[in-house]
Amino acid sequence: MVKHAPTSDGLRLAADELGRDAKSSFQRKTRIEHSEEIDRMVARAAARAKEGDQDAVRYLYLRFSDNVYSYVRTIVRDEHEAEDVTQHVFAKLITAIGKYDPRGGNFSSWIMRLSHNVAIDHLRRRRATPTEEIFGSDERTDDSVVDRGCSLREALRRLPDEQRQVVVLRHVVGLTPPEIASTLGRSESSIHGLHHRGRRALRDDLVRMEAAPLIGEVRAPAVNDDVELAVAA
Repeated sequence: MVKHAPTSDGLRLAADELGRDAKSSFQRKTRIEHSEEIDRMVARAAARAKEGDQDAVRYLYLRFSDNVYSYVRTIVRDEHEAEDVTQHVFAKLITAIGKYDPRGGNFSSWIMRLSHNVAIDHLRRRRATPTEEIFGSDERTDDSVVDRGCSLREALRRLPDEQRQVVVLRHVVGLTPPEIASTLGRSESSIHGLHHRGRRALRDDLVRMEAAPLIGEVRAPAVNDDVELAVAA
């Protein structure tokens, strides 16, 4: 009689499959993938990771590292620092995973909350990044796009912390309002309120700076090719 492979073998195979498509460096990935199969595998990996299963940790890293990188980059605003913070998140995951309780929300929300905390701790340990360091030397764009990007960054920076968190989680990370509520430990209705006020304040600030996008435009490529902020809605 053929025995079924242990759970760790299934995670190893799943991690190997993700690893075949992995790049040598982190990639911007704003949408967290969900499906019945993926969510079931993530839940299994989280449970196994709490028991110290290295295959499970590797699977979670390959599944979420690009999402984590994309999110922390919007906070630290530096590509190389975002890479360091992402590595720190998963180093911390090994000890922090014991605190994860699936009854409090899905793993994707939990890992993004952990990422937020690690990124904020990182910012507190260093001086603010100069504005001229926001853009890499190899980025090619015209002055008007750069000006719009700087204006949007400034407008985001002026938002109250909670509104900025909700706007970033919604439009950069791609979390749904229920997932954001779980991540921030708030009610879904309060998330809708923060999102509405944040978008309105962002739009008004951009109008004041004469940097608002054209009517119907929803992308701000100078800030982040993956950022979508419907400030003109």
